[in-house]
Amino acid sequence: MDFLPKDIEDYAEKITTPEDEVLHQLARETNMKVLRARMLSGKLQGKLLQLISQMIKPERILEIGTYTGYSAICLARGLRDNGKLHTIDHNPELEDITRKYFRKAGLDNQIILHIGKAIEVLPNLNDSFDLAFIDADKENYVNYYELTIEKLVKGGIIIADNALWSGKVLNKPDKKDTETVGIIEFNNHVANDPRTENLLLPFRDGLMIIRKK
Repeated sequence: MDFLPKDIEDYAEKITTPEDEVLHQLARETNMKVLRARMLSGKLQGKLLQLISQMIKPERILEIGTYTGYSAICLARGLRDNGKLHTIDHNPELEDITRKYFRKAGLDNQIILHIGKAIEVLPNLNDSFDLAFIDADKENYVNYYELTIEKLVKGGIIIADNALWSGKVLNKPDKKDTETVGIIEFNNHVANDPRTENLLLPFRDGLMIIRKK
């Protein structure tokens, strides 16, 4: 579901600062070679993630769900000079393209790629984070949230993608639709968490922005 009329979205893209050549090449290669290319953050969301990161100026960023690395590059551009971004993805087949563009962006020394199941990798990350981005399997969003918030500094920010899930959150889902069930459970879990304050931003497919009190 498109939450903005196409002409409005096109206008927003036209007015927004253009993506640089590295991101443009990455988006093009992803669309040409990788299945489900719509999973890519893309120009508008990528720029939003970059600006949020640049405002926070984090020392440590956590990303759950690397895909081909577009969002990781955007987020990493807000890191402090000595900062690091840890990104986790379960698909080893995307590692070559991801690492290639981390190098092209000049960020391969700041981005640490973990290949494996996030639910297993997260407990072994002995670090604290100022900013986190969750964009992985929807069934585990609540689990990722709980594992992340333990490692988040006070005042830290979590951004979770797909919180509107093409509008499916508005209706009672079939129990077999585990992704929609997972997103609804996550949204309700966040809304009722006294440890945080949150904003569900109706942008693209919905961004849940959460601040740890």
